[in-house]
Amino acid sequence: MMRDRRYATDSWRRRFVLPAIAGMLALLEPLQAAPAHNFLWRVTGKQGVIYLAGSVHALPPDAYPLDPALETAFKDSDLLVEEVDLGDMLAPDALMKMLTRGRLPADQTLDKLLSPSTLALVNKALADLGPAGDVLKQFKPWMLALMIQSMELQKSGFDANLGLDKHFYDLAQDSHKGIQGLETVDYQLARFDDMTPEQQDRLLASTLKELATEKANIGKLAEAWKAGDAATVERIVLADLKEDPVMYRRLLVERNQNWLPKLEALFARPGHAFVVVGAAHLVGPDGLLTMLRAKGHSVEQM
Repeated sequence: MMRDRRYATDSWRRRFVLPAIAGMLALLEPLQAAPAHNFLWRVTGKQGVIYLAGSVHALPPDAYPLDPALETAFKDSDLLVEEVDLGDMLAPDALMKMLTRGRLPADQTLDKLLSPSTLALVNKALADLGPAGDVLKQFKPWMLALMIQSMELQKSGFDANLGLDKHFYDLAQDSHKGIQGLETVDYQLARFDDMTPEQQDRLLASTLKELATEKANIGKLAEAWKAGDAATVERIVLADLKEDPVMYRRLLVERNQNWLPKLEALFARPGHAFVVVGAAHLVGPDGLLTMLRAKGHSVEQM
């Protein structure tokens, strides 16, 4: 469920000794040092250029129209690259696969899987939903976490159909541009479904505990994203995730590492690629922007 949410290693320090010090200082320059305009970067390699846009996967209606820089960069590109090809994600069989994979086996129930404290949080969160709450309890902890998060976003006026990835996917289809995914739907599902029961419990518990603050943060996130404020986006989206190093590596770092060679391969294309991934994947010491800088590519915020 793409509606949502959304997250590589990086050159954190520099090289070594004296030349390393100079290099390190360059790599550690704050992303906001350059004037911030959009959550969009032009990345130049030896052979070509790609545009790298950070997405908020669900946005309110007033996020549109987008700044012209985003639309111009998209028009200058002949290929759209996103986390997954949304055509695959939105296919009926993919949605059915997601629901099937996310459902608990017939012989399992949440009260047997969850810790007492997490189960209490679930019961409290679903108490007012009546029969709908009972239906939600039929899903695995990771799927329940994503569903609850999606419901809260919708209550706050954020719509996945207005997310940046969906917006540009629709435009790419209308203008007959090529569309590629950096990973498959199966891989994305496995990132969650292959978690240990303990990891799923922690994910669900943290999601439920953060509901109140997330309602406030999502508005701040959208504003920071619109202003191209990478530092604020980093603080909002990475603070909680970094508290669980295993989840941080699984959901963000490993995926960024997988994506980096695929992004670098785009420089060799004759045309420009417009790449849209979750904003969390761009920022921080393990973000794609730092990784691309460490590889010697020029990274310029637009």
